[in-house]
Amino acid sequence: MLASIRGAYYAAPMERAILHVDMDAFYASVEQRDDPRLRGKAVAVGGASRRGVVCAASYEARPFGVRSAMPMARALRLCPQLIVVPPDFAKYSAVSDQVFEIFHSFTPEVEGLSLDEAFLDVTRSQALLGTPRAQAEGIKARIRQRTQLTASVGIAEVKFAAKIASELSKPDGLLEVPRGQVREFLAPLPASRLWGVGPRTDEQLQRLGLRKVGDVARADPAYLEAQLGSMGPWLHDLANGIDPRAVEPDVEAKSIGAEETFDDDLEGEELLPFIHEQALRVGARLRRAGMQARSVHLKIKYADFRVVTRQETLPLPTDDSAEIFHVAVRLLGKVEAYPVRLTGVHAGDLHTGAPQLGLFDAERKKRERLNRSLDAIAEKFGTDAVLPADLVQARKK
Repeated sequence: MLASIRGAYYAAPMERAILHVDMDAFYASVEQRDDPRLRGKAVAVGGASRRGVVCAASYEARPFGVRSAMPMARALRLCPQLIVVPPDFAKYSAVSDQVFEIFHSFTPEVEGLSLDEAFLDVTRSQALLGTPRAQAEGIKARIRQRTQLTASVGIAEVKFAAKIASELSKPDGLLEVPRGQVREFLAPLPASRLWGVGPRTDEQLQRLGLRKVGDVARADPAYLEAQLGSMGPWLHDLANGIDPRAVEPDVEAKSIGAEETFDDDLEGEELLPFIHEQALRVGARLRRAGMQARSVHLKIKYADFRVVTRQETLPLPTDDSAEIFHVAVRLLGKVEAYPVRLTGVHAGDLHTGAPQLGLFDAERKKRERLNRSLDAIAEKFGTDAVLPADLVQARKK
C-alpha cells in the first residue's frame, strides 16, 4: 500500500501474517503410513517397556485419553488394545527434513519448534505467492503430496493466536483469525489455553474467577501481577492479543541439535527420557556427518516462556551419544527446577574427523566400536531396537 508524505511516496509496512504449521499426530501418522496394519488402530509411539513414555498417540487412541508424555503403563490401562510402536527418530527426522524444505520454499522466515511444528512469517512472500490463506493451502497440499501426511495450519497476525488456531483446526484443518479480531477470537476460550498456564496457574485463575481468556483480558494488570507475579502482565497481554515476538529463523548453522516441545509441562526426572532421546539423535547425526563436537548445549524453555541455555566444553571432541547425554544431565542440574515445555540438546564447535586418542585410551575406542554397531542396528531395525543401559535406567525412575 502506498502512502504520501509531502508529495513523496513510500511503501507502508505490511501487517504481519504468521502461520503455525503442525503435523497431525506426526510420529504415529508416519508409522501408520508405513505399516498398513496400523491404519485405523489405536497406536502409541514410545518405549516398548511399560515403564516407557508415550512420545505420540494416533487420533484413534486419543478418545481413550492417551496423549504424549503420558507413562506407557497408564496409556495401556486406559486403552488395553493400544498398539505400542518403538520410535524411529532417524525416519521421523528424514520426513521432517522434507516438511521443512517445503516451508523454506515459501519463506526463509521459519522458526522450527520441533521436528513437526514451526512458525512461518509469510508477510513478505505475499507479493509472490498470494494471501496467507493461499500459502497455507499450498503448504498443506505439498505436504500431503510429498509425504502422504496431513498438517493443520493456523493463521493470525501474532504467534500465540496462530498456534491456538492450528490447535483448534486439528486434524487436517486450516483456521484463519480475521485481522484485527485476535482479542475477540481468544475471549471465549478457557484461560488454560494461555501460554504458560499449567494446572497450578489454572487453579489460581479459577479461584480468582478468571475462567475464560476474556476474563483475563478484562482484569486489571496490577491485580494480576499482585496475584500471579511477573506472569500476570504477560498473561494479560496475551489475552488481549498482544504478542510482539517475531518469528526467529533457525540460524544455528554451526551446530547439530534436536528439540522437543511437550504437550504438557514436565519437571525433574520426567525430562530425562526426552533429553536422552535428543542426545541419541544428535550423536547419530554427528556420526552420519563425520563430525565431532567440542561443546554440548542444553536449552530449556519454561512454562512461562523464559528460555535459558547452559553449555559445557569437553576436553576432547566427541560424537558419543552417551557422553552427550551425561553432559546434558549435568547441565540440567544447573538450571532452575520449574515446569518445562521444551528441551533441546545441541552439539557445537564442530570438527571433522576423529580426535587424537591416547595410547591407553581403550575405553574411548570401545565406545566408538559400540556406536558403530548401534548405528548399523538402528539403520536396519530402527533406533529403539537397542537402548543404552543408562536410558533404560532413566525410564525406570
